[in-house]
Amino acid sequence: MHDSTSPVKESATSKRDQSGHRKPASRFAPALPGLLLCLAAGILCMFASRYIHGLSALLLAILLGALWRNLAPVPQAFAPGTAIAGKKLLRLGIVLLGLQLSLGTILGLGPGVLLVVALSVGITFLATLWIGKKLGMDLPQRLLIATGFSICGAAAVAGAENVVKAKQDQVATAIGLVVLFGTLMIPLMPAVGLLLGLDERSIGMLIGASTHEVAQVVAAGGSVGAGALAVAVTVKLARVVLLAPIIAGVGVYMRRRQSVQGGKNPPLVPLFVLGFLAAMLLRTTGLVPEAWLAVAASAQTLLLAAAMFALGLGVHLRSIAKTGGRSLLLGLLSTVVIIAVSIGGTLLFPPA
Repeated sequence: MHDSTSPVKESATSKRDQSGHRKPASRFAPALPGLLLCLAAGILCMFASRYIHGLSALLLAILLGALWRNLAPVPQAFAPGTAIAGKKLLRLGIVLLGLQLSLGTILGLGPGVLLVVALSVGITFLATLWIGKKLGMDLPQRLLIATGFSICGAAAVAGAENVVKAKQDQVATAIGLVVLFGTLMIPLMPAVGLLLGLDERSIGMLIGASTHEVAQVVAAGGSVGAGALAVAVTVKLARVVLLAPIIAGVGVYMRRRQSVQGGKNPPLVPLFVLGFLAAMLLRTTGLVPEAWLAVAASAQTLLLAAAMFALGLGVHLRSIAKTGGRSLLLGLLSTVVIIAVSIGGTLLFPPA
């Protein structure tokens, strides 16, 4: 008696396991073109950023993705991979970001500077939420802008995306605002520091406590001097540390809110936030060799640049324009708030 199952049917069913689900390799294949595209774009932007002052690989990747999205059609074949890059690669990059932070360096800033960091993040975050509510904006949009403007720009926006259940156009709007206002702060904050008569280290503190993106902080601090740059980056990284508790807090709030309204609860504390904290503690122990940290830093930049390119592909200017001037106004007022808090804090608690 011969087998009635044909080789064709066998090959078709071999891609599925006994429970009828597609095997991992089969699920991964459609995502491969998009993932390779994002990684290639990330490498290209890392290379280009070495020759373009003031623009990091992350910002270049966002701009490159946004230009493509708005000037030419993006083939649908890339969609599965870019979706993974914008989420999975982003989270892995944020985990590796923790290896660039040492608690010893952060605590070495002193209690006064750390207080200014906490106030600049906390007051900006809460004020942005309040102002956005008065402007009649949706909660997810307000949370994304508040997170990005108070902590570390586009990476913070993308990190909060899934926790707040935001729409793609809301994410694109928040990232676009961070790029716009953060870029304007590169020449503005050093000029403000000089007008206030601050010394070089105090100008660095002002820049680090107020400017949105790490790359923008580096550009602004570097234009003042080496002393300003060192303080600016350290203060900025202290703000980045607060990414974990802020996103965890937002996750708890959204979980409670969702429980009241019904529906699937967001995670209490996202796994990548725990990974970020674990990586930071590992760096603090001093057990990781410098060579490994350098490799991790390059991998982190590549992963985040690839993720930013994927997010840039979702920046559709026409969709952002439909939100009207409210998002732009909120971005402006949020920037004014963090500048005001940073100025007051720097004048009261200048770096030692």
